[in-house]
Amino acid sequence: MVRIKGEGKVYQKLRTNDDLNYRYLLHLEILMRQGKHFYMEEQVFPFVCKTKEGKTIHRLVEITTDQAAPQLALLESEVAEETRFSYDRMSAVQYAENWWNSYNPAYRKFDVDCTNYVSQCLKAGGAPMWGAPNRSKGWWYQGGSWSFSWAVAHSFRWYLSGAKQGLKGLEVHTPQELAPGDVICYDFEGDGRFNHNTIVVAKDSEGMPLVNAHTNNSRHRYWSYEDSAAWTPEINYKFFRIGET
Repeated sequence: MVRIKGEGKVYQKLRTNDDLNYRYLLHLEILMRQGKHFYMEEQVFPFVCKTKEGKTIHRLVEITTDQAAPQLALLESEVAEETRFSYDRMSAVQYAENWWNSYNPAYRKFDVDCTNYVSQCLKAGGAPMWGAPNRSKGWWYQGGSWSFSWAVAHSFRWYLSGAKQGLKGLEVHTPQELAPGDVICYDFEGDGRFNHNTIVVAKDSEGMPLVNAHTNNSRHRYWSYEDSAAWTPEINYKFFRIGET
């Protein structure tokens, strides 16, 4: 870690009696070095600042999957006819870079937006949707409605494990096997329930993935998320190469 630059942006100010509450986003730019190779990692964290009795307290706002995600549904286990699609990885990565710290008005924004964001990136890369209007079937977004697999981290992970048509992925064993445009799924507690998804947008000098994500918006973040408050030693990852079966 060579240099850190931070900038805060207040988006809400609340007064209660003599107390003031500010909600702001802290945008960090972190210059990383690996040998002779440099890259810029960016992260955005939501904070609340409270002033009470002459004291100022800054606190990171914790966002959990349960705040905005719909109820999980069992995905259908039927085997569909296998089809192939052409995946434009460059277009998926370009979309991920364009919208990593903003929100496309063509889609609904979720408080927990990680899977919705990854789904949009994959769609921009040409991944075909199917299953509408059944929310527990396929992977799709249509007219302000969506499948559970489109927006719920756990459902998306299990959809990728079994999909035989539309969007498909091949599970691989190591992050080094991934390329830009591929996906990583995270079970932070190691309890079998997946909480987060990211899209690979680049590789570092050692061939390890750098990822973009929403919720706590991040750009070119190291794939393992060991710097996350949600990380635990029991974390479980799933690695998917998109467009392959």
